[in-house]
Amino acid sequence: MRFEEYASYSFNVLYLLEINEHSFVKIQSLDSYQTILLCYCYICADENEDIFMKFKRYNYKKKNDREILEHSHNFMQLMLNRRSIRDFSSKEVSDKVIENILKTAISSPSGANKQPWSFVVVKSRDLKKKIRIAAEQEEKKFYEQRATDEWLDDLNKFGTNWEKPFLEDAPALIIIFRQSYDNSGGKKRKNYYVNESVGIASGFLITAIQNAGLVCLTHTPSPMGFLEKILKRPKNEKAYLLIPIGFPKKDAQVPVLDKKPYNESVKVL
Repeated sequence: MRFEEYASYSFNVLYLLEINEHSFVKIQSLDSYQTILLCYCYICADENEDIFMKFKRYNYKKKNDREILEHSHNFMQLMLNRRSIRDFSSKEVSDKVIENILKTAISSPSGANKQPWSFVVVKSRDLKKKIRIAAEQEEKKFYEQRATDEWLDDLNKFGTNWEKPFLEDAPALIIIFRQSYDNSGGKKRKNYYVNESVGIASGFLITAIQNAGLVCLTHTPSPMGFLEKILKRPKNEKAYLLIPIGFPKKDAQVPVLDKKPYNESVKVL
């Protein structure tokens, strides 16, 4: 059957679609060519392939101006207290807390809702040791061969080096992987805005860790290919971020940092 012949079936097909009133309004706004194309795609779609996004009414919980200001201020104070920690205690983090944190992270927005990420939690001592050994090998090369003098000068003020004991000290490591393409269902599909999507999910994760009363470190040994090998990840996944989480040691130290003032970072037009 030629494409044009689907035109006579357009409205009959629309009646057969399992859509709600909000989706139907969107379909009504299409011109005749778009309607024909939509029906053509529906008829030719795989049996388990959804071509329509269902919609529901957004449940907005209204706050008054005072509550909005108070919530925004309290959240700002919570996040201003967040610091990157390298000195972790051995105190364990409950599995349920980690689960809640990760459920927050995977709720973040993503390009076309592709959710191009995987989160791997490592609590095994043996695996943490393997990760530390591999990471320190790469970090040693970085500090001795790869890094420029300017880069090293910027790092020296923080007193960091190639040794990364926090990879074993922290009770858990969360490794975020970016999926360059989707291979679920045995079919290779394109993912969109992968770096942006995984970056937003990482921000959700760090925020959830802070909100739970835990601390973390955003660690990026370069290159990170060893994580894919140690954790036996599929070919479409590349390590994006390694985050040790837990509780700080009693004597944990953080550098005294100056942040750019608001007027220097923000411009309101």
